[in-house]
Amino acid sequence: MTTLAYEAKASYAFIERNINIVKRYWAWEMVWLFYSVTNSLSVAYIAPGVGALSSGATIDSHYLVLYLIIGTIVWRYLSVIFYWLTDIIGMERWEGTIEYTLMAPITRLTHLAGHTAFAVVYSMFHTVVILAITALFFDLDLSKANLLGGTMVLLVGSLSFIGVGVVAAILPLLFPEKGSQMTHVIIALLLLISGVYYPVSVLPAWLRFFAQYSPATYVLEGTRAALLDGAPTGALWEYVLPLIVMGILMIPIGLWLFRQAEQYAKRTGKLKRNG
Repeated sequence: MTTLAYEAKASYAFIERNINIVKRYWAWEMVWLFYSVTNSLSVAYIAPGVGALSSGATIDSHYLVLYLIIGTIVWRYLSVIFYWLTDIIGMERWEGTIEYTLMAPITRLTHLAGHTAFAVVYSMFHTVVILAITALFFDLDLSKANLLGGTMVLLVGSLSFIGVGVVAAILPLLFPEKGSQMTHVIIALLLLISGVYYPVSVLPAWLRFFAQYSPATYVLEGTRAALLDGAPTGALWEYVLPLIVMGILMIPIGLWLFRQAEQYAKRTGKLKRNG
């Protein structure tokens, strides 16, 4: 068996393992999906709520509903990828398999490629389900939307968020007790500066400075341009190009940092501790 075929088979083994984990904890998956749907609906109902509270003001509640729904669903897609990459380390600690995984005769790229491939498909499935259920509650007019362009921005954005997730996965690797909880700080900061529920332009200048370095900012703006404004695919490169650059930079950096953290954890015996 060639090296490439061996590594591909090893990556698929992690995909299959994740599928079995989802099957084992199917009840939790249903709870998480229910929470995601209700959270998306709660945010979307802000739009008609604002219309009801605005006395005499003219508000395009239909546009605002779409704006909030797109932001919520895109954010849910990205955060599911992020959390899967970080939570899988904590899960392996809890199951007592982290040492065996990190001692397996495979590269760390092969290991994390399997997890990330599953995370993207898993997150896309969640996104489709949430969008379908949300459409039952609201009259969503996507007749002018560039669905292909929006999907392209979403998938390219996955690459940059994978890099962020790999870096964040260092925390549960090095801090067994509270590492997983520490990752919430990262996702909360990205939520603040990326314009999920509001335009980045309303932020103070010093926060807008950091927003330009968040991959979620470009994913959200690009997806909204495609779905809300019907921007042609060619016009979306102003969002796609920064995401490609971020992905090219963040994934190798994330893998290198994770490798350094792994070696440190092995030297100091941190892998023997289950959080």
